[in-house]
Amino acid sequence: MRFINPKTDYAFKKIFGSTESKDILISFLNALVYEGNSTIEDLEIINPNLPPKIQGLKDTYLDVRATLNDGTLVIIEMQVLNVQSFGKRVLFNAAKTYAFQLQAGEGYRMLKPVIALTITDFEMFPDRDKLISRFVYRENSEGWRYPDNEIDLVFVELPKFTKELDQLETITDKWIYFIKYARSLTSIPENMDDISELHRAFEIANQADLTPSELEDLERREMFIYDQQGAINLGIERGRELGRELGREEGREEGREEGREEGREEGREEGREEGREEGREEEKRVIARKLLAQLDDEAIASATGLSLKAIEELRQEVSND
Repeated sequence: MRFINPKTDYAFKKIFGSTESKDILISFLNALVYEGNSTIEDLEIINPNLPPKIQGLKDTYLDVRATLNDGTLVIIEMQVLNVQSFGKRVLFNAAKTYAFQLQAGEGYRMLKPVIALTITDFEMFPDRDKLISRFVYRENSEGWRYPDNEIDLVFVELPKFTKELDQLETITDKWIYFIKYARSLTSIPENMDDISELHRAFEIANQADLTPSELEDLERREMFIYDQQGAINLGIERGRELGRELGREEGREEGREEGREEGREEGREEGREEGREEGREEEKRVIARKLLAQLDDEAIASATGLSLKAIEELRQEVSND
């Protein structure tokens, strides 16, 4: 068996957003949003396209969109490429979904909660180790939840999932493993086949059930993603290299500046030392001048530390005066 890659938008929608996927999506959402608890009892999968209702506002295309039995709206997106301002796009989609529930004349009490579930094939929060992160409105200093908090942002970062097949324990582990590794599997793992919804997901992902045109379309999409990932990685590497070169140049300039400063400091110190030495030398000469009339040259040299030649030159200077 070979399976299509659930991380592509085509495969993700086929597995989780088709008319036969309701039970699969319920199991998947319970696993990722509600920690494996059977919180969702029923849902309706709806058209994921959110056309703009205001002129000039952007269209929004999501992978899967559903309404839970309690009215909560869930929007699900599988994102492979770390594009610019992606975090803002997630927030935009959630806010737009929440705001556009109301029809003309309906009051705010009709608004239902929105959960935006985003699965990324890159690290959204590289400085954090948490695999699944959930964001809600809270008071800034004390942390209590906003009374009408009705927009939840849930992120699952696939690179942070590092469990091997034999380490899978929970249904959450198994669904994330399916998303991340199904493309590389050749059969349904035994420790995942006991969950009927997962078994059905594998069956839908089985390439044997796809038409030649569907397979060709899927291959084109995967190739496009790989090309884009390559371009992004190349851009990142070039950016890093440029950053390293700039850092090296800044380091060299700082080194040169430090060298100049050290040179100036050494020069000042040498100058001070030379000045002190010259001062000491002049002091010896002053003492020697006073002793010229009292002592011979050897005695003055011994008393002052000056050389005999220096003493002779002093006697010559004094005689010329």
